[in-house]
Amino acid sequence: MSTASTIAVAPLTTQDAETLLDTARRAAEAAGVTVAVSVLDAGGHMLAFRRDDRAVLIAGEASRRKAFTALQLNAPTADLVDAVQPGGPFHTLPTALDRPLLFIAGGVPIHRDGRLIGAIGVGGGAPAQDHEFASAAVRALA
Repeated sequence: MSTASTIAVAPLTTQDAETLLDTARRAAEAAGVTVAVSVLDAGGHMLAFRRDDRAVLIAGEASRRKAFTALQLNAPTADLVDAVQPGGPFHTLPTALDRPLLFIAGGVPIHRDGRLIGAIGVGGGAPAQDHEFASAAVRALA
């Protein structure tokens, strides 16, 4: 007998991803910051991406890694900074995975009905700004 829940949870859609991208971009523009935004589905696949033309190229890679980290650990990357310091519980984790993690604020997991359905990553601003832009986008889906 399976104990797994049979409740269906709607996946992250491309329309959801567009809402996330647009909300994060507008929040960044209001703060005068140029960013790149990545949205991953629950499987870690890129569902949507947008980079402001004025954002540095590395912002795109940073946003993807932030989203990947938030998805894999099911936690906002802003909450993980202390965990990766030497002696912290995640200090050696990047070598255990097939790609390195980037533990800088700006990655936020996305939940629906209590289940993880994806993640958003924002790169280009200061870490606290990126976190707020990503968080604002996730709040817009609620």
